[in-house]
Amino acid sequence: MRENHAKTRMKQGKPSFGYAIGLGSPVAAEAIANCGIDWILLDTQHGTWGQDSTNMALMAMRNSSAIPMARVARNDYTLIGRLLDEGTMGIVVPMVDTVEDAKRAVEACRLPPIGKRSWGWGGAVQYGEDYPDWIDEQIFVAVQIESITAVENAEAIMAVEGVDGCWAGPADMALSMGIDPRNAPNDDRHAKALEQVVQACKNTGKAAGLACGGPDEARMRADQGFQFLTAGSDMGFMMSGAAEGLKTLGS
Repeated sequence: MRENHAKTRMKQGKPSFGYAIGLGSPVAAEAIANCGIDWILLDTQHGTWGQDSTNMALMAMRNSSAIPMARVARNDYTLIGRLLDEGTMGIVVPMVDTVEDAKRAVEACRLPPIGKRSWGWGGAVQYGEDYPDWIDEQIFVAVQIESITAVENAEAIMAVEGVDGCWAGPADMALSMGIDPRNAPNDDRHAKALEQVVQACKNTGKAAGLACGGPDEARMRADQGFQFLTAGSDMGFMMSGAAEGLKTLGS
């Protein structure tokens, strides 16, 4: 069995930090997955990933120190199943606005009797013959609360059996509220919406999550009660490192 130590931390009430990867490079995925971060989120919604590169990245991450997770492109039974079959131990499902959306995500992620996941897998077979005995306990199923409709339904969504937590999308949430995402950090309406998500998770015993711009924000948000936090990305780290280099060079 492989323990999902990131999920364990969250069940203990502690924050868990991850890095998102979207460059489409299995080599970069392997490197960043062994840097010491809790988990890695392979982003197949906005990232530059094809099926082959996704499979190779998950192959590289199956034995990494970080727990391999993935954001699926949409709330789709087959797409979710393929990511699970290749070894992800966490799934983030975008645009979950209703209880029905959340139930559909759970059905795709979990084996019967809780869900309807199909029996059969590819790369996940490397976890051992006992994989089906423990995966439902170890998988972390997160739904994205990223609209004002989802915020209003947050407590009901988070109460759905089989949902472990959420990953709030601050930019799309802002857009749904008529707020420019670039101005969201300074808008009290947006702050109150995020507070409502955290409270919904506390009321249901689930982990509140948030997409953060970097480590400083992730640390701050952890102090506000968020637990499932992305603290940067492969593209972000590459570009910030390049920018710092230019400062040193005086360019």
